[in-house]
Amino acid sequence: MISVDNLAVEFSGHTLFSDVSFVINENDKIALMGKNGAGKSTMMKIIAGVQQGTRGHVRHPKDAVIAYLPQHLLTDDDCTVVEEASKAFKHVFDMRDEMDALNKQLETRTDYDSDEYMKIIEKVSELGEVFYALEEVNYEAEVEKGLKGLGFKQSDFTRATSEFSGGWRMRIELVKILLQKPDLILLDEPTNHVDIESVVWLEDFLLNKAKAVVVISHDKAFIDNITNRTIEVTMGKIYDYKANYTHYLQLRKERLSHQIKAHKEQQRFIADNQAFIDRFKGTFSKTNQVTSRERMLDKLEIIEIDEVDKSALRLRFPPAVRSGDYPVIAENLSKSYGDHVVFSGANMTIERGEKVSFVGRNGEGKSTMIKAIMGQIDYEGKCDLGHNVKVGYFAQNQAALLDETLTVFQTVDDVAEGDIRTNIKNILGRFMFGGDDIDKKVANLSGGEKTRLAMVKLLLEPVNVLILDEPTNHLDLKSKDVLKEALQAFDGTLILVSHDRDFLQGLSQKVFEFKDQRIIEHFESIDDFLVRNRIENLKEIDLKG
Repeated sequence: MISVDNLAVEFSGHTLFSDVSFVINENDKIALMGKNGAGKSTMMKIIAGVQQGTRGHVRHPKDAVIAYLPQHLLTDDDCTVVEEASKAFKHVFDMRDEMDALNKQLETRTDYDSDEYMKIIEKVSELGEVFYALEEVNYEAEVEKGLKGLGFKQSDFTRATSEFSGGWRMRIELVKILLQKPDLILLDEPTNHVDIESVVWLEDFLLNKAKAVVVISHDKAFIDNITNRTIEVTMGKIYDYKANYTHYLQLRKERLSHQIKAHKEQQRFIADNQAFIDRFKGTFSKTNQVTSRERMLDKLEIIEIDEVDKSALRLRFPPAVRSGDYPVIAENLSKSYGDHVVFSGANMTIERGEKVSFVGRNGEGKSTMIKAIMGQIDYEGKCDLGHNVKVGYFAQNQAALLDETLTVFQTVDDVAEGDIRTNIKNILGRFMFGGDDIDKKVANLSGGEKTRLAMVKLLLEPVNVLILDEPTNHLDLKSKDVLKEALQAFDGTLILVSHDRDFLQGLSQKVFEFKDQRIIEHFESIDDFLVRNRIENLKEIDLKG
């Protein structure tokens, strides 16, 4: 059992949260929810022990193992896959190395009666008692088993971690967590940059192998599938629900309804009493009653309505000229990097108005195909854009391409043309950049804010083909919902790469699957594709290799 007791975080006169207390029980699966900036990641870092609160404590048994996967991976780039995974047993290897070093000292020293010699013996004895009490494990074999179980091949073991995509690097981190057999796993946005198959494996791992879990995620399907408890951080306090995300939303709606009703009743009560005070203040016969009511109002604890994040993207894709019948045609398309074949002999025809999804494991060529369509890479074969095609392209790293020296306003002003320049403030306001936010430097924006700003730039000009490569990373649930509605209403052609199953569902009528150096066309909706390939097949694929 891990307890959070009266935790508070304050900085620069601002209270992020205060007097927060809750208990994490064995096998709890907790979703940590709240609007961006509410303090979720900060709270998780404090529980993980990588950050300190202003006040309060996190208490846990001395031998409890807490594993933390941050939002941004910290995997070193100076070691191989097997070396990185072996860090799960670093404490064991360090203990063994220290014992070996001390034993070598005992072999070479001759001051047998000295205090220093006796201290070394005591230290070796102390370390040995702990080391030899550990379960006998072939650590190298366990690392190999874990890596292969998550889809790594033997030939991958000696490759540098820097050669792998974000999804595969996250698998290395998860192998380390799995091997540690932690009592608590803390995951901050674990599904960002991860393919659908990785998410399915992660769900199975968390449900069937993990003990306690606390997760922050904007992936509705993921948190609904794995959690049985929701802790909401709002306005400096928490609400604890024994419910998954969907049920929590219902309970939260009821809570807010009760709060609003109680708040209105209290405001009427205050108004009535204040009216009495104003009317009879100075009237001798009513002095005691006036004084009594003034004291009562002074002591009254005002009912606050919890913060509701009403700000949301309200996307309106402007109308564009009509494109040709076939905006994208690829014939016998092949791409290789040295000896590594990404895909070969690919054929693809996308008709005007079609909404298609690219799906497949990380590294199978989805983003590579998009770069080929955009003419950003060399390839063999043919890949053409059709007549009158005007493309709007949102790359995975679109937010990172923003000029960090500019302000939010300058970023938009630099690309806006014509009459739209007189309406920049209103446009930014629709994207949750209000007041002083428009004067912020891009360098000071959060990941979500940069993503929204990059989306503003994309929407300034009318397009008839939208190509979106992981557009929902760093977007909160409300923003994703509104973006999805806008894409559903978009009357142009849509090519979408996303790992977010809930976001994908209902968005496309055709699926191109990237698998084993091939591109397979499926004439079915993403919903039908996901149902057909759900869990069992994906697990089989994941556990091969």
